[in-house]
Amino acid sequence: MAYRLAEAGRSVCLLERGKKYPPGSFPRSPAGMKENFWDPSVGLQGMYDVWSFRELAALVASGLGGGSLIYANVLIRKDERWFVQEDLQRGGYESWPISRADLDPHYDRVEKILAPQRYPVESAPYDQTPKLVALRAAAATLSKAAPPGHVEFLLPNLAVSFANPGQPPVPGEPISEAFPNLHGRTRSTCRLCGECDIGCNYGSKNTLDYNYLTLAARAAAEIRTRAEVRAFAPRAGGGYQVHYVEHSDGVTNTAALPVRTISCDRLILAAGALGSTFLLLKNAAQFPGLSQRLGHAISGNGDILGLALQSYDHQSQTGRVLEPSRGPVITGALRFADELDGTGASGRGFYVEDAGYPEFINWLAQSANVAGSLSRLGTFAWRWLSTHFGFNPSSDLSAAVSGLIGSANFTRSSLPLLGMGRDVPSGRAFLNEQGYLALDWSLGPSKAYFDKVRGAMRDVSSALGAKYADGPLWYLSQEITVHPLGGCPMGSSREEGVVDAQGEVFGFPGFYIADGSVLPGPVGPNPSLTIAACADRFADRALGH
Repeated sequence: MAYRLAEAGRSVCLLERGKKYPPGSFPRSPAGMKENFWDPSVGLQGMYDVWSFRELAALVASGLGGGSLIYANVLIRKDERWFVQEDLQRGGYESWPISRADLDPHYDRVEKILAPQRYPVESAPYDQTPKLVALRAAAATLSKAAPPGHVEFLLPNLAVSFANPGQPPVPGEPISEAFPNLHGRTRSTCRLCGECDIGCNYGSKNTLDYNYLTLAARAAAEIRTRAEVRAFAPRAGGGYQVHYVEHSDGVTNTAALPVRTISCDRLILAAGALGSTFLLLKNAAQFPGLSQRLGHAISGNGDILGLALQSYDHQSQTGRVLEPSRGPVITGALRFADELDGTGASGRGFYVEDAGYPEFINWLAQSANVAGSLSRLGTFAWRWLSTHFGFNPSSDLSAAVSGLIGSANFTRSSLPLLGMGRDVPSGRAFLNEQGYLALDWSLGPSKAYFDKVRGAMRDVSSALGAKYADGPLWYLSQEITVHPLGGCPMGSSREEGVVDAQGEVFGFPGFYIADGSVLPGPVGPNPSLTIAACADRFADRALGH
């Protein structure tokens, strides 16, 4: 929205509560990670913002670039048949006032800016990425056992630069840019380090600060970071007023921060599904006549975590190497058909993707094997003592030191799996008595969906010769989502939604909401591309197109 309006010559001011993250600024040390969370009232002004409700938790981001700073780069269009209008038992209804045909030109436009690339499996060393090789093999096994069209492997578009235009992919090459990005820093092609979700220190991810926000700044948009919006309201005579505070280091008494005010003809709210819903609920008294659908249609986009543990290759009688920390976080995906697809499948559709992680997670996981560590430590201690006191004539301890690490089979042969798809958007957000955001959401309406995804991830694990385990929160009857959606859903009328099909709030001209909160149901695949396409569509309306 900032880019489209600035490009058209409008005066644009963007308020971002977080700070800039140029290449090299994402922390990696324990001390740095401890500070990398968002709660200014206790001195935390970092990137991660964790929300936890009774049965659903959500991880979102704070920083210039928003969720793109921590997402796993996947850009998949919403399936054409999944734009539904249907009543849902115990979950209200899911009614999309737009279609895939409405969004396709905006998908096209967004993809030109984000410049996605697929993982270059045709080239070395990418063709030997273990987790992707294994995922393709599992897909082939499952496809043979399933009816046609029920299981499909795909290499999704990724917002990652593996190669410069017209050049072969090479890890760590300087990225050629037509003009400097807003950080004024050189970026490099993907180094396959698995650190996408904790912030790419090499600038390999095409996060929004490198494209849309850079373009907005070049078109004279004013970007104010560490500027947190507290309130907004219609302005007498038309337009809106926005009240915000500016954060600075070391200031924890955030209630005493001076409030600044700006006026605007058009107000665009884009604080994410939870942030926008919370802000609008807090300021609802200033907007009489808001739709009663405010706070409804909350969904986690069907997110669920599974674990394929200790994969085993029965032909070679050894552990299958998966190396989850090699490559970007996600390289490939399996699409499982929906009953709407016309293939004869039953139930609601979903995707399963590989989930890589940074190398240091391997060290943590390996060290957590306390019994094995103690045994290896004892063996090393005896070897060192026997050498030290002359019982062993050899002074070479290299093998003993190597033995301290152990086989590392657990970490190199295990792989997290990410499931996402068409859960039931039955959640409702509201303010509790203390004025905090609360959520009425339960697994119940989507239990059949989640059981189906867990079954598919169990099948993937079996095809890899691995043991399946649910994510730890499943045993606490809580799910965690990195894709919260809904809360300010779009609809064809005020009775159906908070905003119309062009993102404008019913009854308040010039007030737009342009983020995941407007989606009236799950996207199915990773939702970032669909959110961006919706925002591009909304910009057309804001510009009078």
